[in-house]
Amino acid sequence: MDRSQSIALLNHAVADELQAVHQYMYFHFHLDDQGLGPISLLFKRIAIEEMMHVERLAERILFLKGEVQMVTAGPVETLTDPMAMLKKAMAMEASSQDDYNKAALACGANADAVTKQIFEGLVVDEERHFDLFEKEMEKIERFGPSYLALQSFGQGEAKGTAAE
Repeated sequence: MDRSQSIALLNHAVADELQAVHQYMYFHFHLDDQGLGPISLLFKRIAIEEMMHVERLAERILFLKGEVQMVTAGPVETLTDPMAMLKKAMAMEASSQDDYNKAALACGANADAVTKQIFEGLVVDEERHFDLFEKEMEKIERFGPSYLALQSFGQGEAKGTAAE
């Protein structure tokens, strides 16, 4: 097994996952500010799952005696429209699925079954994330602006109660 190949693939995944954390938290902040609590919490919850992916990847890198590179894959896109956010998130998840499937195959060919399993597990999570974002988009397309408007009801009272 060539550890350097696995470490490089793992560090590439760390960069992608950190990018997702930053992007999804940005979306969470803006959606929360718009009073769209449920969709805001979806982005926050998935960002936390992505943080756990970073941890899993970092643990494997360290086990392989590599150095964890804590850099993101790129800048955060400053989107504030919920549909644009969902489209961006779905594209990110689809790209990760593709990358992680390829990484799993490369690790399998490199006789690194454990790293292969980590990537396969990440694919499962990314598919689920994609599905959650897709369902939100379908609801917005089906019900229109009314769906988003309904999410804002009770947000002012809830925030006021939490601050007391």
